[in-house]
Amino acid sequence: MSSTSEGPTREQALAQAEKALAREEALAYRAQNKVDRAKARTLTNMFWALLACFIVVAFLMIVTWRPKAEKVREVEYTAQLADARKAASWIRGPEPMPAGWKATSVEFRAPQQSPISWHLGIVTDQKKYVGLEQSNVTSKGFPADKLGRTADDGTSTVDGVVWQRKTLTDREGEQALLLVGSGVTTIVTGNAGYQALETFAATLK
Repeated sequence: MSSTSEGPTREQALAQAEKALAREEALAYRAQNKVDRAKARTLTNMFWALLACFIVVAFLMIVTWRPKAEKVREVEYTAQLADARKAASWIRGPEPMPAGWKATSVEFRAPQQSPISWHLGIVTDQKKYVGLEQSNVTSKGFPADKLGRTADDGTSTVDGVVWQRKTLTDREGEQALLLVGSGVTTIVTGNAGYQALETFAATLK
């Protein structure tokens, strides 16, 4: 009497194949997930590393940065001053210019008919501005044109001459000394303070 052994049925074989496929998919998913997590950690590390570098560079730039000193463009004014005095003897200029002060702009207007005007712009040794404005116009129009709105602020006496002090209400931090007499208006203005304006006024000859 003989016996025969039967192999797995078709249904059992399909079930085993499905289980094997499921195991392979699970292993593949775990492997891909591991790779993705590794990439994520790498990108995060790169981000923080770049951020740290940026912070260090920004700190060094702030610590080491120095503003570039603006170079003052000096102009020669004495020749034009001499020519202006030939046309209008009342024109005045600094003699001598205070030490360290530099003329940066000069202009003389002498039309065939009045008014005549003279301008000299200066930068002080403290990098402040002082300007000289003169004209044979003695009305209020000339100071208003050069200074805008002003308010009275007392007087300054320079070499025995009384100048009117003005604060420029349209220009913060600026003042002026005003002298009107003998058919001439003289203005010394700027943001250097009254003491510097008086120092400059004392040099005018």
